[in-house]
Amino acid sequence: MGLLDSEPGSVLNVVSTALNDTVEFYRWTWSIADKRVEDWPLMQSPWPTLSISTLYLLFVWLGPKWMKDREPFQMRLVLILYNFGMVLLNLFIFRELFMGSYNAGYSYICQTVDYSNNVNEVRIAAALWWYFVSKGVEYLDTVFFILRKKNNQVSFLHVYHHCTMFTLWWIGIKWVAGGQAFFGAQMNSFIHVIMYSYYGLTAFGPWIQKYLWWKRYLTMLQLVQFHVTIGHTALSLYTDCPFPKWMHWALIAYAISFIFLFLNFYVRTYNEPKKQKAGKTTMNGISANGVNKSEKQLVIENGKNQKNGKAKGE
Repeated sequence: MGLLDSEPGSVLNVVSTALNDTVEFYRWTWSIADKRVEDWPLMQSPWPTLSISTLYLLFVWLGPKWMKDREPFQMRLVLILYNFGMVLLNLFIFRELFMGSYNAGYSYICQTVDYSNNVNEVRIAAALWWYFVSKGVEYLDTVFFILRKKNNQVSFLHVYHHCTMFTLWWIGIKWVAGGQAFFGAQMNSFIHVIMYSYYGLTAFGPWIQKYLWWKRYLTMLQLVQFHVTIGHTALSLYTDCPFPKWMHWALIAYAISFIFLFLNFYVRTYNEPKKQKAGKTTMNGISANGVNKSEKQLVIENGKNQKNGKAKGE
């Protein structure tokens, strides 16, 4: 007899048991959370992070509608400051993770989480928290694209990457702010130093574009990063490293999804005949968050596009 054919009392008992088990599991997960970070900004509850991510997705949906009949914003100075600010932030995160892990004697093969208040462990936890925050700041990448009416750059890869990184890293900071978690954040922050340097340079305008021939290698560097992540995580599983196994498997699946998405982007951008207008600058599924070559033909004055019959919004 199925559940629907059971006596009402039996069904209620099953539902009640399931709810009680869920509540108990929820309480248990919070009991094993990292006590060092519980009073840090955004870490008391997942709701602020989820709210920010929800607002981000709403802006992705509504932002283009709001900008539809408006002139694109010209943001050269803002983009220069933002991108080089991100360079400094990621450089700080990389340095803190590298020095903290070095001083703590971390292993790159297997490192458990030390929840003590050891100065190096707290330093690593703080650096990982800043890494998490940086992923929230990176939502501005999308905001700037939409305000500049570069809506074609707000691809699935772009939104998927930004939204999941910020949201999922809340879990990482809440429960595993240290140990194996340091490796991926350290590697990614180093790559972002290079990426945002590229973005910042492109923001200076068309005159520097000829020196930025290396954009495709940044995409390749991203792909190498995902393969290294899978290899490092698989090694942890093989050596039975005392780190949450479900996180290892989830990370492998996550990295594989990125490999497929970035490979698709790489093939479409670099291996297939280009059908886009000459001068478009794209990178890693998103345009370099700077100024495209096409803007060489624009007179940027008072937010107006005035030359060559260019439609507003480019």
